[in-house]
Amino acid sequence: QTGANDLQTKADRLVQMSICASLARKFPKVTIIGEEELSTDEVNEELIEDGHCEEILKKPCPAQYSGIKEEELVIWVDPLDGTKEYTEGLLDHVTVLIGIAYGGKAIAGVINQPYYNYEAGANAALGRTIWGVLGIGAFGFQLTEAPAGKHIVVTTRSHSSALVNDCISALNPDTVIRVGGAGNKIIQLIEGKASAYVFASPGCKKWDTCAPEAILHAVGGKITDMHGNSFQYNKEVKHMNSAGVLATLRNYDYYASRIPNTVKQSLVP
Repeated sequence: QTGANDLQTKADRLVQMSICASLARKFPKVTIIGEEELSTDEVNEELIEDGHCEEILKKPCPAQYSGIKEEELVIWVDPLDGTKEYTEGLLDHVTVLIGIAYGGKAIAGVINQPYYNYEAGANAALGRTIWGVLGIGAFGFQLTEAPAGKHIVVTTRSHSSALVNDCISALNPDTVIRVGGAGNKIIQLIEGKASAYVFASPGCKKWDTCAPEAILHAVGGKITDMHGNSFQYNKEVKHMNSAGVLATLRNYDYYASRIPNTVKQSLVP
């Protein structure tokens, strides 16, 4: 088993090193919190990305963010979300997540799917980047509503438990989709493949939800813990989302009202 784990950690570390070092060089005053513990050794210059996207710079900065100071931002980085699926070759589950928080709230996010289209043949463009900013919108995908009247729940593939399954049963879904990665699950919502993302377990972390939350909120969706509390992303906050995750693009109240009290009592914020 160590083979797969070594592979995963190397990929995780290199990606995080690249993202964090590149951001820190350009924005030295921001706080960057990543999933991996990294050594403070000099970073190989090949890992530094210093380009930027002209298309994004053409967008106007939302007025509420025009006065932000660099040191007030916290960036949450998950270099490889869906690690278990990555090691098993389920490459479409894998995302790279970069979330930006201000005042404890997720305000912007990037979900990169490096292997998007990997099964579509040699001529297909591999990979895509979905990004969003509150007050501007979200881009890089086609916003689609889930089928009306259908309750399609997306949940964990590799972190199931009795509590997770009891919670889903209580929602009486038409279909349950099990996939890896929090980023991938939010993509299921915004592309209309699922109507709710339900995870009644403490396993998810702030770097899993920050970027997806910003993108979901930018298109009018909602994400909370199982008690309906919103997530806080200031740098002092604990990393674990210990009261689970409930997210929808539409009809949040329908799902929230059906979460059993036994589930809520088991998950302490």
